[in-house]
Amino acid sequence: MAPSRASDDVYPPTLSTLDAEHLLCTIKDWSVAHGLTVRPPLSVVAAEADPHGILATTAPVTLFPSPFPKACFQQAKSIQKAYNSLYAAIAQDEIFLRDIVQEIIEVDDFIAELWQVHLKVKEEGYSQNLSLGLFRSDYMVHEATSDSAPTIKQVEFNTIASSFGGLSAQTSKLHHFLAKNNYPLLDKPLPTGDLELPENSSAKGLATGILVAFEAYKNLIEPLHDSCVVFLVQDPERNIFDQRHLEYEIQEQKPGVPVFRLPFAEILSRTSIAETPKRQLLYQLPSNPKKVFEVAVVYFRAGYGPGDYPDADAWKARLQIERSHAIKCPTILTQLAGAKKVQQVLATPTSDSTPSILNRFVKDAPKDIEELEKTFTNIFPLDDSPSGLEARKMAVDPEACKGYVLKPQREGGGNNTYRSAIPPFLKSLPETHWKSYILMEIITPPPVHNIILRNGALEQGGVICELGVYGTCVWNQETKEVLHNEEAGYLLRTKGDKSEEGGVAAGFGSMDSVRLV
Repeated sequence: MAPSRASDDVYPPTLSTLDAEHLLCTIKDWSVAHGLTVRPPLSVVAAEADPHGILATTAPVTLFPSPFPKACFQQAKSIQKAYNSLYAAIAQDEIFLRDIVQEIIEVDDFIAELWQVHLKVKEEGYSQNLSLGLFRSDYMVHEATSDSAPTIKQVEFNTIASSFGGLSAQTSKLHHFLAKNNYPLLDKPLPTGDLELPENSSAKGLATGILVAFEAYKNLIEPLHDSCVVFLVQDPERNIFDQRHLEYEIQEQKPGVPVFRLPFAEILSRTSIAETPKRQLLYQLPSNPKKVFEVAVVYFRAGYGPGDYPDADAWKARLQIERSHAIKCPTILTQLAGAKKVQQVLATPTSDSTPSILNRFVKDAPKDIEELEKTFTNIFPLDDSPSGLEARKMAVDPEACKGYVLKPQREGGGNNTYRSAIPPFLKSLPETHWKSYILMEIITPPPVHNIILRNGALEQGGVICELGVYGTCVWNQETKEVLHNEEAGYLLRTKGDKSEEGGVAAGFGSMDSVRLV
């Protein structure tokens, strides 16, 4: 007799102790065998217990793929190329970015330092006009009312160190494996045919973007040395395997392309600028300093926050990369395009007298503007403008603040302030600093349940899912020509519905994949 179909109201199924132990064992073994792993946190393995950094553990992951509305998933994927074009255009608009920076430069030293690097290179003259963007647009499903169709609303747009493309592809493969081999055997079985699991090519798509830039570099000039790709990384890096998957995929697609990991703190000791008009970036192997490579692409997985710039040498290192001929992912201007203030300006409500700012960047594509605007949620400045003053009143009101999240101009997770914590946080700051934050309306997702495996223990209950869609884009800053523009797979991060933050690396979320419903 065929197993009965598991209905949505009991998804995921309640697991017996034996089922839970079996799934746990299977996931732990599969994840280690396939690199769905991270370095263990110090709370799990103390540094003295692993002095040589040899241990790895399963990345936080859900036992089942989470239900996600098919229409919302398709909406997010279909709009990504328009988002790629939009942010490439913003990165090309120095005047727009200058105006954004001027609004927050007095109270945000990090943004001010980034802008100074740009101005120094601009004065000398940029050597490289091509830019590479490995983007990720993050959304949550918003359920306005119980009888309205759900839609996606953008949480943020990432222009630097858009992580988890490597682990996301592996998570999708894990859930496909479990659907084929384990879910049908549970005490309350899930037949494979009941689960619509889309393929996820995030690692492949992101690696392809890097290779497009690599080939474009070699087509521009005759390299002085063998060309390479450099991943700029933090050291130590717990999320190293996510990055390694991209590295291996690059070498799988184009064997022989050298990929090197360079800790951000070692830029000045391991790289130099060639004394040529093009200012090629040269990289020396630490194991063999006589071997020199010419860097075609610099892929930033560090440098997105103040913690990576502890001293003047760190900023000198960033300047060295920026003024070089290597194609940067991202340039300073592209990194600044990802500031929350830019997102707020883009999402400013429009009227007949104030047309959408999107018209400045999206030419002759009214349909794209319409689709982009559908993904915007209400975001307000905290400046001295009329809307900013109104937002300040909401932010400090003990009741009104409960519908909002306060965000600084930062990437990496763990930086936001939510609901009732907003008024005391703002009152702890000088009011002159408030304008460096934005106030975003909290998105209300539909209820979802799942089971999360984290550090060997199971967490079960209500969860919130955040969908990220990757995009790759190569463009010419000078001619405005877009050479490459593709959607590049997805990420689903899931956290307990009592957690405010969602970053996996920051210790809040877990890896997940989509079950279309």
